[in-house]
Amino acid sequence: MATGHFIEGVAGGRLSAEQYADNFSDLHPPLDHHEALVEADRCYFCYDAPCMNACPTSIDIPLFIRQIATGNPLGSAKTIFDQNILGGMCARVCPTETLCEEVCVREVAEGKPVQIGRLQRYATDVAMGENKQFYKRAEPSGKTVAVVGAGPAGLATAHRLARHGHDVTILEARPKAGGLNEYGIAAYKSVDDFAQAEVDYVTAIGGIDIQNGKALGRDFQLSDLMRNYDAVFLGLGLGGVNALHADGEDVDGVANAVEFIAELRQASDLSSLPVGRRVVVIGGGMTAIDAAVQSKLLGAEEVTVCYRRGQEHMNASGFEQDLAAANGVAIRHWLQPKRVIAENGKVSAIELEYTAMNGDKLAGTGETLRLNADQVFKAIGQSFVPAVLNGSVASIELEGGRIKVDAEGRTSLAKVWAGGDCIFGGDDLTVSAVAQGRDAAESIHRALTSNGRA
Repeated sequence: MATGHFIEGVAGGRLSAEQYADNFSDLHPPLDHHEALVEADRCYFCYDAPCMNACPTSIDIPLFIRQIATGNPLGSAKTIFDQNILGGMCARVCPTETLCEEVCVREVAEGKPVQIGRLQRYATDVAMGENKQFYKRAEPSGKTVAVVGAGPAGLATAHRLARHGHDVTILEARPKAGGLNEYGIAAYKSVDDFAQAEVDYVTAIGGIDIQNGKALGRDFQLSDLMRNYDAVFLGLGLGGVNALHADGEDVDGVANAVEFIAELRQASDLSSLPVGRRVVVIGGGMTAIDAAVQSKLLGAEEVTVCYRRGQEHMNASGFEQDLAAANGVAIRHWLQPKRVIAENGKVSAIELEYTAMNGDKLAGTGETLRLNADQVFKAIGQSFVPAVLNGSVASIELEGGRIKVDAEGRTSLAKVWAGGDCIFGGDDLTVSAVAQGRDAAESIHRALTSNGRA
């Protein structure tokens, strides 16, 4: 055990180098060739394919699994990439247990689904490992499209537009492309810098120029893009972090879970990343679980997730909750933050109030609980920041605080489409963002080729 493990307060170097390496190794090691064949043989290749219907990108799952079973992993990869060009990352981060694998006939009948996600990773890893490119860029169309945001939605849009011969410029605020795939998921879900390898694979088709460090509302305005490009796609993601609305939440030691995860993802030396000895995470979604588990893996002694409703209401899947429990994270329900307690300007504890349903509304009971903590993470959701859209020639219509789009991804502004987490009605999943970007690209292409303008 590293000597720093029991240091009070927020500190780094709590574990040995070997422990860090082991803790942040691949969560789901890839299937080897034999394992993939055995797993593929479990598929019934159902004619009605409930798994395919459950996939937001509508990948032909029975077909790609049959191609693996018949020794054709490259054909399998093409089947996947035809629908989801980010199929490699989605194979790693998709909550398959609540999508395709949940409706697998073997899951329904036996409680053990075909491991669709791991089979998808097997096929896409083979193709990417051989740098097998399945698509060629069409003859240049002379049309230009600006894509704001190099996350899953933006990358999927750019690739599909490039296939059609359009010139795409991606404007990304961060230093690296990838969006949440690069900055927002647990490090053990995507190892060996896979997010950047996938960006390189996607952009290898040509016709895609990524400009990093370019933020909408700071370095350029939407009106500039509408004037200078034939079409615009907004894949902005969510830039705001919801507040706890608890007294004292601005003291040292209270941090945003998304920023913590991003910092961890970019750290070259995990021992340099400080973490508390006693950590409390407020929230009930995937981000809360990712922050909590990674805190434990960095050497935190006690980690507690507090959620204001019951277990059945948590957005984090059952698998993610079990993963947290397996790593020693305690999950407590029906608690909401009330007051952050500080000593010498730093977090020392958090006071929470028990909650209960009062009719159809959640209400505090007046009873409280105090948990000692030297670090508190906020993971109660992110919000869209519409202020970045200021400067457009007209206002974009919003709904529910996010951008309103039609079935093709069109916004209320001519020439402007949107997709991913920034649009209303999304489910904040990587795979859904890819589907929205892909479909918006097809709509943009139709608009540009039908009359020459969007």
